[in-house]
Amino acid sequence: MQREHTDVNVKPRERFLTLDTATTVMAAALMNGRELLGESNVYGERNHSVHVISELERLLNEEGLTRDDVDGIAVGVGPGSYTGIRIAVTAAKTLAWAWGVPVTSISTLHALAWGGWNRGIEMKGQEGKNESVNNGSSGAQAADWIVPVLDARRGQVYTGLFAVSTVDDVESPQRLEPDAIRLMTAWTDDLLQRLESLPSEERPPVIWLVGETAVHAETAERLRAWSELRSVPYELEGRWVGRLGADKLLRQEHDELHTLVPNYTQLAEAEANLLRQR
Repeated sequence: MQREHTDVNVKPRERFLTLDTATTVMAAALMNGRELLGESNVYGERNHSVHVISELERLLNEEGLTRDDVDGIAVGVGPGSYTGIRIAVTAAKTLAWAWGVPVTSISTLHALAWGGWNRGIEMKGQEGKNESVNNGSSGAQAADWIVPVLDARRGQVYTGLFAVSTVDDVESPQRLEPDAIRLMTAWTDDLLQRLESLPSEERPPVIWLVGETAVHAETAERLRAWSELRSVPYELEGRWVGRLGADKLLRQEHDELHTLVPNYTQLAEAEANLLRQR
């Protein structure tokens, strides 16, 4: 696959380390621009702190690189496991400060959405992709929706909403709603209202529920009233964290080192009140 050319003002060396520990997988990648050089996916949420530095060093060593070859670091800031998020953010900020390189934050749910959607397309094969493209009315094709979910217990999920073109799977999904912790029942109601308000030609042909889907798939079934629903169990992979992080670093979108913090999110007041009544 031919590498994409980047802006001439960007340094010739574009090697980035990316890291996310907000889920049960410690997902890391080494990127050369938008090209994936290597990735690490280590399972076991309680052991993330044990593996972070050694896995990043391994990624560099396998390519014959050192910390001096790193031009930037991208880190997933959640939402997700409170303890997990802190591990990656602390490591990324410490390394960026020690190595004198920029750091940028990315959404764990954005990476989960992108990777989960690609996994779903792979599972369906080319036939499934063509079905999605050809589904619906003639003319301009409405984008699919991606609903990433991470279980937050007691009927809650960390979730967001993204749109993705089924014609071009190169670009990352576009955000439609912010990341938040939501009650899955209330979130499904919100999505149904949004679908109902859209003109038929603008409704997504397919809604992809990706991530930790098992607990919440039954609630999401109501979305079939307006669109095809595909549920894709998926665990985060380093390559999608890498793609998102590299894109931001190549655009020179950096975070201020000392103000970079995890995105823990909070339940909306109305939903919190509902939860307390249960």
